[in-house]
Amino acid sequence: MEYRIRVGTSVDIDVLAEIIQDSFLDVAERFGLTPQNSPTHPSNCRSEWIIREMNRGVAYYILEVGEQAAGCVALEKINDEVCYLERLAVLPEQRQQGFGEALVKHALSEARNLGVFRVQIGIIADHQELLDWYEKLGFEKLEKKDFPQLVFPVAFMSYYFL
Repeated sequence: MEYRIRVGTSVDIDVLAEIIQDSFLDVAERFGLTPQNSPTHPSNCRSEWIIREMNRGVAYYILEVGEQAAGCVALEKINDEVCYLERLAVLPEQRQQGFGEALVKHALSEARNLGVFRVQIGIIADHQELLDWYEKLGFEKLEKKDFPQLVFPVAFMSYYFL
């Protein structure tokens, strides 16, 4: 299926928030995450979050099929060595078509262009299918960490550029 990936702009803020909410809803349901116990989970994403992140320099990329947004990913340069890959989201009805992988590869290419040495992600540590999927894309699991404000442990993974 033909698609294109483009930079998200301030015009796309509401679309980005909606894609992220809709894409993470099944994860929230699976792991029992609610606005009360996990207010910062992407399933609760709001336009204000996207605005705040863009103002901090987070770059968003939107994957479109025709004129329809089907997914997105965010990339944040932390320092000269590291970028964070965040908010990878593909709408449920658009999954299993390679769009998630295309978005990750696009973000990795952008990170490489920024001159960093690695890209890091944090995901729900008990989401084994997602851990396996990222490993297939070349990410390595680094550590698992508990945070007092989260109801789930986080697994950190990194992709290293050679």
